[in-house]
Amino acid sequence: MLLAINANNTNTKFAVFDGAKIVGEWRSQTVAARTSDEYAVWLTHLMALKGVKPADINGVLIASVVPQANFNLRLLSTGHFGQEPLIVGDPSCKLGIEIKAEPPVGADRLANTVGGHLKYPGALVVVDFGTATTFDVKDEQGNYCGGVIAPGINLSLEALHAATAMLPRIALEPTKTVIGTNTLACMQSGVYWGYIGLIEGIVARIKVEWGRPMTVIATGGLAPVFHGVTTVIEALEPDITMMGLLEIWRRNRG
Repeated sequence: MLLAINANNTNTKFAVFDGAKIVGEWRSQTVAARTSDEYAVWLTHLMALKGVKPADINGVLIASVVPQANFNLRLLSTGHFGQEPLIVGDPSCKLGIEIKAEPPVGADRLANTVGGHLKYPGALVVVDFGTATTFDVKDEQGNYCGGVIAPGINLSLEALHAATAMLPRIALEPTKTVIGTNTLACMQSGVYWGYIGLIEGIVARIKVEWGRPMTVIATGGLAPVFHGVTTVIEALEPDITMMGLLEIWRRNRG
């Protein structure tokens, strides 16, 4: 079985694969100082609930955009699972794609590209709703061509509260109307419909620059909030990153 770890700025996601099947998925808040022992106590307990023992793990892959967390994630792999991890981004890690952008490129964005090409062989835009909202472009050959990084939705909500004297901290909620009739509704409308406009505007400009047909898919924790609201997002693919990591593992280990 493969343990795939995707460490992002807000959450770290763990998934266990048995072949191509995801046996279990779990999330933990990303804390750079969390020790390998703390990870192990939490993770092995959850794995046991799915009938997976540490000895069942015969490979570990780590994709991380939080360098400070990498040391303890490596220790988790070697110390608790007895496996030297494959690290996405290391020179020895083969992606099987060409990166047509200046390095560095986030490991999660590369995984989205690889995973996206498995299901969508044509030109593709992957919109990932995470701590940042990223738009990643892949060509028909599966190569990473660049993209866009915008502030994440929750970052915008927090900044709106922190930088003003009287605006409260709010949660993201869809609104039925754009025109709000109180402060809370106005804030929710501004963030929600503002992001709809951001998505539609950036995707439209990407398509004009690309000049040929493209598919647009969404992934990430907040993607379901926007799927079905705007026609530019054609499909919701919550597991595209993890499927990309599984494919990267296959390309390196066979």
